[in-house]
Amino acid sequence: MPLDTASTTTPIRVYLVDDQTMIRAGFKSLLGKDPRFAVVGDSGDPRSAVARIGEMRPDIVVLDITMPGLSGIDAIALIREVHPKCKVVMLTHHEGESFVDQALKAGADGYLSKDSDPAELTLALESVSKGQAYLSPKVASALLRRSARGDESSPTTRSRIEMLTPREREVFQLLALGKSNKEVAKQLGMTVSTAKKHRENLQRKLDCHSPAELAILAIKEGLLGA
Repeated sequence: MPLDTASTTTPIRVYLVDDQTMIRAGFKSLLGKDPRFAVVGDSGDPRSAVARIGEMRPDIVVLDITMPGLSGIDAIALIREVHPKCKVVMLTHHEGESFVDQALKAGADGYLSKDSDPAELTLALESVSKGQAYLSPKVASALLRRSARGDESSPTTRSRIEMLTPREREVFQLLALGKSNKEVAKQLGMTVSTAKKHRENLQRKLDCHSPAELAILAIKEGLLGA
């Protein structure tokens, strides 16, 4: 008899942090109907949430930006201190480029607008759980428009991209898609240690230190579709 994969797959454990009670209730209700996810806790106080996250050790924290006492962006570093392997998805009304840049530079793995379709939340959670960066299409579109205007493509950024070898460019694109060192090595026919060395060189050359930062740079430079 075939196994029921839905019942044997371990759900993705999610912790919600948002100062609006109704918003948290809505997200809990949405995710509670999907067997792929389990909401293990929620909080409206970001500082209290950090301690609980260290105890609960969820797979993903869904985090608002504007909250009393502590910004969600500032909370990312505190969360990583108590739970380094935790993924962080920003879920906010703020779609401005400055907020996106700050969140990704702080280490967020995904950025999602609260105006997005509810199905996009589950897509974002699945993506970051697999090590892939996720940007809401609305956010990515804004970044592409800014890139087209030339606001972000500074000479320094262009020169860094142009300095990449063809092989580094291939690795860059795969890493921006969230591929692991092992996956990059398999796809490009190299050793895992070589893939790891390429990752380290790219992070240094491009000043990108997370899959999300690599993804946003790749989108700006036209190496990935939005």
